[in-house]
Amino acid sequence: MKNREDIIKNNLDYTLFSWSKQTGLNPLCIEKAEGVYIYDYNGKRYLDFSSQLMNVNIGHGHPKVLDAVTEQMKKVSYVTPSSCTDVRGELGKKLAEISPGNLTKTFFTLSGADSIDHAIKMARLYTGKHKIICRYRSFHGASYGAMSAGGDPRKLAVDSQQAPGFVHVEDPYCYRCPWSQKIESCKRECVDHVERVIEFEGAENIAAILMEGESGSSGCMKYPPDYWHKLRLLADKYNILLISDEVMSGFGRTGKWFGVDHSGVVPDMIVMAKGITSGYLPLGGIIVTDKIAKHFDENILWLGLTYSAHPVSCAAALAVIDVYEKENLIENASKMGKLLEVKMEVLKRIHPSIGEFRNTGLLGCLELVKNRQSREPMAPFNGKGKEMEVMNKVAAKIRELGMYTFVRWNYIFTAPPLTINEEQIEEGVKIISEALLISDKECR
Repeated sequence: MKNREDIIKNNLDYTLFSWSKQTGLNPLCIEKAEGVYIYDYNGKRYLDFSSQLMNVNIGHGHPKVLDAVTEQMKKVSYVTPSSCTDVRGELGKKLAEISPGNLTKTFFTLSGADSIDHAIKMARLYTGKHKIICRYRSFHGASYGAMSAGGDPRKLAVDSQQAPGFVHVEDPYCYRCPWSQKIESCKRECVDHVERVIEFEGAENIAAILMEGESGSSGCMKYPPDYWHKLRLLADKYNILLISDEVMSGFGRTGKWFGVDHSGVVPDMIVMAKGITSGYLPLGGIIVTDKIAKHFDENILWLGLTYSAHPVSCAAALAVIDVYEKENLIENASKMGKLLEVKMEVLKRIHPSIGEFRNTGLLGCLELVKNRQSREPMAPFNGKGKEMEVMNKVAAKIRELGMYTFVRWNYIFTAPPLTINEEQIEEGVKIISEALLISDKECR
């Protein structure tokens, strides 16, 4: 049996790690995972407070998924996507049941980035137009198309190779409003801004508006409560499709099936991945309205992937959706999210470095600041090197105390599995509170 050192050496010597220079890495070496915890080869337990990459929604090691995948592999592990399988049809039918409005047909992909790329292609095929309006502070995936659609600064290293046709707009970032307004008295300048961009770019050129259902890794920004509704009105006014990226905010993460459900708005497409299989196997997809689907009755759908509608992944998805429903995980996400909000209000009274806690269900983050009045961030957007020194220390302390979560710029994310209970919420909040003693020292 290999020891921990051999495993780490093989990983570092023979594989490449994402988003990092390869020298000086100190990755966790994980032996097993169960429920809301992961365990390294030293036997240390870590509370998984971000569901890895906000995808392990049903927790680790659920036996129903293992059983479903095993049974499917006994029947058929793979067939060409031009074939029918029972699980493909059943999953499509189930997605139509849980999706809002007339979103009734799904094209299956393998990941969030795949789904975004194919949604963009479909929007362009359907409308005959080419421009896509997106937000600056958004992340839609790491393929060329998805990365170009997002505004995440990780794309800047390959800036000269961005895909064409994407137009970015300012964010409805109420804590740092670009128009220096307050949510209770503003005139929704963020929406007027989108309309001006539509007019500048020409509505006759714009295929779609692409937005995250609920803001995720870009900072869990809370949209104004009527933001989605006003975007729907704009899209209808100018004959533009409205696409909701639910890769992170879908499948119960926000306390509803999809983040956009909180607004009561029905988009023209829902893009999904992550929570559909809880990360157990790769799967993504685009759910479209019956109107869009009908267009391709007589027009070729120029989309395809070798592993589209992979039967084993579809079987995993059906099992995961069954777990959401049978174990009331969406209701638990809402309940535990409210508890987490109460706990964070207590922390705000203790820790001056907390500027704001933004949360929907179990998709949230703390934004750390050096001064609450000026809102100077603890680390700048796209901070590097010494600018990240304090936040790196906070992240290291969280890990030392036995918690895994996503720390980025001046954000600490809170997105645990939807199975989490009150005791585990308390465990996570205590660890964050201790780590915040580091950032509190920088406040002035």
